[in-house]
Amino acid sequence: MKTLDELILPHDLRYTRDHEWARVEGDLVRVGITDYAQDQLGDVVYVELPEPGQTFARGEAFGTVESVKAVSELYLPVGGEIVEVNAGLSEAPQLVNESPYDRGWMVVVRPSDPAEIKGLLDVEAYREHLKGIE
Repeated sequence: MKTLDELILPHDLRYTRDHEWARVEGDLVRVGITDYAQDQLGDVVYVELPEPGQTFARGEAFGTVESVKAVSELYLPVGGEIVEVNAGLSEAPQLVNESPYDRGWMVVVRPSDPAEIKGLLDVEAYREHLKGIE
């Protein structure tokens, strides 16, 4: 397991207490799981994602990630419509471990209320949250 100092936590992202990240890209939000989450899960072997067009509320489960250790639900950081899913994860779920912030992203959402982004943690608040877990 990585130490807190070893984790990659980009400053341009927002985070949830459930260890998802959100990147604002124009009027859309790209979502994945954090370096901490993938490290805790271990080797990811399967990712179940929704179909584009489905809508979810903020904090609602939108999929699952299965590793050699456990199956974990994925929670949407902002409510809205799924406009794109990372189809590459069905063939290469290990991308979640190898590249959690780039090639291992999970979904792109069109937020129903863009102001929900402001309610997410910034990198310093997420780092403090992680200190409370260890």
